[in-house]
Amino acid sequence: MASGRYVFDFDERTEGGKELLGGKGTGLAEMTGLGIPVPAGFTITTDACRAYSRTKEFPEGLEAEIEEHIAALQEKTGKRFGDPADPLLVSVRSGAAVSMPGMMDTILNLGLNDEAVSGLAQTTGNDRFAYDSYRRLIQMYGDVVDGINAASFEDALAGLKRDRGAQQDVDLSADDLRELVETFKGIYEQEAGSPFPQDAREQLGRAVRAVFDSWDTPRAQVYRRAHHIPDDLGTAVNVVQMVFGNKGERSGTGVAFTRDPSTGEAGLYGEFLANAQGEDVVAGIRTPQPIEEMKARLPDAFEQLIETMRRLEEHYRDMQDIEFTVEDDRLYLLQTRAAKRTAAAALRAAVEMVDEGLISKEEAVSRIDPAQLDQLLHPMLDPSADYEVAARGLNASPGAASGKIVLDADTAAEQGETEPVILVGWETSPDDIHGMIAAQGILTAHGGMTSHAAVVARGMGKPCVAGCEELGIDQEARRIRLGAHELAEGDVITIDGGTGVVIIGPVELVPPQINEDFETILGWADDHRSLRVRANADTPEDAAKAREFGAEGIGLCRTEHMFMAEDRLPIVREMIMASGEDERRDALEKLLPMQQADFEGIFEAMSGLPVTIRLLDPPLHEFLPPLEEATDERMRQRIKALHETNPMLGTRGCRLGLLWPEIYETQVRAIIRAAVAVEERTGEAPLVEIMHPLVAFAEELRRLRAITVATANEESEDVDYLVGTMIELPRACIRADEIAMHADFFSFGTNDLTQTTLGLSRDDAEGKFLSRYLEDGVLERNPFETLDQTGVGDLMKIAVERGRAAKEEIKLGICGEHGGEPESVAFCHRLGLAYVSCSPYRVPLARLAAAQAALAEQGATYVAAGG
Repeated sequence: MASGRYVFDFDERTEGGKELLGGKGTGLAEMTGLGIPVPAGFTITTDACRAYSRTKEFPEGLEAEIEEHIAALQEKTGKRFGDPADPLLVSVRSGAAVSMPGMMDTILNLGLNDEAVSGLAQTTGNDRFAYDSYRRLIQMYGDVVDGINAASFEDALAGLKRDRGAQQDVDLSADDLRELVETFKGIYEQEAGSPFPQDAREQLGRAVRAVFDSWDTPRAQVYRRAHHIPDDLGTAVNVVQMVFGNKGERSGTGVAFTRDPSTGEAGLYGEFLANAQGEDVVAGIRTPQPIEEMKARLPDAFEQLIETMRRLEEHYRDMQDIEFTVEDDRLYLLQTRAAKRTAAAALRAAVEMVDEGLISKEEAVSRIDPAQLDQLLHPMLDPSADYEVAARGLNASPGAASGKIVLDADTAAEQGETEPVILVGWETSPDDIHGMIAAQGILTAHGGMTSHAAVVARGMGKPCVAGCEELGIDQEARRIRLGAHELAEGDVITIDGGTGVVIIGPVELVPPQINEDFETILGWADDHRSLRVRANADTPEDAAKAREFGAEGIGLCRTEHMFMAEDRLPIVREMIMASGEDERRDALEKLLPMQQADFEGIFEAMSGLPVTIRLLDPPLHEFLPPLEEATDERMRQRIKALHETNPMLGTRGCRLGLLWPEIYETQVRAIIRAAVAVEERTGEAPLVEIMHPLVAFAEELRRLRAITVATANEESEDVDYLVGTMIELPRACIRADEIAMHADFFSFGTNDLTQTTLGLSRDDAEGKFLSRYLEDGVLERNPFETLDQTGVGDLMKIAVERGRAAKEEIKLGICGEHGGEPESVAFCHRLGLAYVSCSPYRVPLARLAAAQAALAEQGATYVAAGG
């Protein structure tokens, strides 16, 4: 623990940074040091949270430290905590080292009680404000500290507004709110089993415990798993002097960004609510006004806000997300942090900040989250599609999605595993995180651009339309009204988070186009990476798309996909059903020109770039129908003969080529003939790499290489080509030195290497126990998504070292799906591979990740929290 202490004032210096003070505490301390108007307060460190989590008791000395800092806060403010005449009120807010929007808990107006509310009303001359503050405290405290369902309070508030004919909370009078306080106290006592606590120090102690406990709520755990945030970070707690945006028309609250978090455009962007507290904006309780409204209402505070935002962006050299309150025309900043933003916004902001001289090109490349680029590769509405807009809301998070309506997060989580769904609700809350992860998109009736739904959706790269006033929801009947249309749960809708439109029924979606900012960042990335990036592509169309995204060749062309086409499958089955080699060769002769045409198209699309072609890999039974669909007895007998108990470890890969060499011979002929034809047509010789799958023994590859060379030479002695293998078995890694004697290249097939190393069938594991392993912490990451570096990775390291020791010039790459995952790409860079290969749409991610790995090696490790 830093300095043997658990608590630091905002104006105290400490070396702990975000890991100790959390993001919010660090920001408040730094702003205080810059002379920016921040309410006084102190931070209880993450060390205290971790110590509390172990025993569920405050660590020794913490209570005394909190009391000391409360005393110092009283000196600064001239108010006393618990004073019935003029009380010091505080907020208690969480603040983890890594931003987790909406996941952790906050309590406002702490320190109020039945006596102090009268004192607050007297000293401010504003009864309405005092009782509004008190009812908020009872509701938040009841929810966060005692686990009382917030809906109990909301229902009472909604009922009172109906009785009084009030549209908004602000339309209720002081007497109405005084009555509401008594109602809330009754709800609290009934649900908690004891009256609302009147002692300010008891309130504070229990609130701090509750915020520590909120680190381990299910929603926080789900969020951390989704964003790969370690469970042992803990949260800091910020105790801050209350400033009040709900004191009247000269007060208000808001959220502002120094640039548009959806587009990255420089300029003022945000929302403001007059006569409100901050939770009203982020919780979507009232639909806020554009921040420009503040200029007319509170011009002095507005000008000060603009100047403060400029200073903060220049200081942090990054887009900032700011929470602020105005109390009687005086501006206070409650938080600043790197803004969560869309991929498009991250790219534009980074490029423009380089142009403005705020950051270097290297920093611009390092601060973009490669996984977030996936947002730009998500579908959009087909511009030529014909559809009718049923309703409009706020364009809260870009991208388009179609799916079935689901009206709660649990249903979304359940159905979203098997079909696309759109989560529809009045608004979302942090408890909905599991449903938001499962849904294709989110539609809410309430809330603005900074509501929970909008912020979380943007961070996830999911489309969101918020504040759709034409949306009505009947939860009991499981129906919604969308403009003039009545729909039931399960009906399909389409949302476009870029424009805010909502459409009934499915709409054709098209892939987006990479924009200039994207190209600029990737161009800078290419200047720094040493790792090449290829694509996994099986068709000329895929190859062309991969090249468009900057692929430097094909690292995996799976030839079995060419056999699945409707016009080819009957011939493939004829080959499998053949009674002998002659019949088999007759069928293969029919397939040869079809394969050749495929390869010609791919070679032309990849003109001048290497193409690695994997010869037939899957077991032959995969090309035959299920036994019950066999057309005759002969086919039934053949299906039975080919049946294997564990086909993944059976007669597949190079074993096919050794048992039935004519299959691989035909494929090699098609490859070489295609290369000759393309060179004759274009004048450019393709760079051909022929890959034998599933090799475990050097003798397998020696024999297969001999067949490959002999067949190729029969077709042409002028075509240059390489012969290699896919390394996907542990034995191949261990004996890589022997295998390398017969190989020009290795390509790691990390999908199967993961399965064979871990003894896991991916299909079975992911459908059964793997999710439980991840939830329970047995595994931190899904090894089929992020490379298992200490297991599979160690085997790869052995293969690299032994392969190069035997043949220094051997070419090494990776073609499993891990080739497009940023952490796995960084590992491949450290391993010294020549290239990674991934699906065409992940090529840009891999290019960026490869550059970041190279920059990290050079010490440029900055990554924006909002990236």
